[in-house]
Amino acid sequence: MGHREDLLEGARRCLLEKGWVGTTARDIVAASGANLASIGYHYGSKNALMMEAFLQLTEDWGQEVERSLATGIRPGAPRDERIAAVLDAVVEGFSENRPFWQAQLEVMGQLDRHPELKERFAQAMPAGREGLVAMFEGVADTDVPEEASRTSGSVYYSLFIGLWVQWLIDPALVPSGAEVVAGLRRVVDGTVLAPAPAPSAK
Repeated sequence: MGHREDLLEGARRCLLEKGWVGTTARDIVAASGANLASIGYHYGSKNALMMEAFLQLTEDWGQEVERSLATGIRPGAPRDERIAAVLDAVVEGFSENRPFWQAQLEVMGQLDRHPELKERFAQAMPAGREGLVAMFEGVADTDVPEEASRTSGSVYYSLFIGLWVQWLIDPALVPSGAEVVAGLRRVVDGTVLAPAPAPSAK
């Protein structure tokens, strides 16, 4: 690998081991074997390099979830079953990548102090919503219409962020995918305050 790739790999390791706030440029240099000046040459700044590492880790996580779904959803499953399975896979992905999701919370806390980070997040958000639609619907990103990304993608994104924050506080508080689907149905049907239906007899 060249210095650019070495720096990116070093930044990935530092992000997972030290977090966003705890990582210095010298930490990245030590982890990558590159030199301090190469950060500015290849990425412009430490924050820009860290953002690239962060986005790459996010992409890796998405691919891991997709691999899990490829074997975890039975062919022809009903829609509510598929959505529940995707939600369960997402939460399982949190547990398998805890250092990354803890670092992501740190990143969010830096946005107001670093406008360039907020801009990068804003630029990446449409693609993120598109990717979530593709994941939940079982289609390729290229098959997701812009309107679906903006509407349904925003709903999926909200579910994702909400589950993530609940999981960070206490994984035991996170509802199952089936419970989330049941909650969504109650919200849409206007039966939030009505008694939950009794389980059907088998």
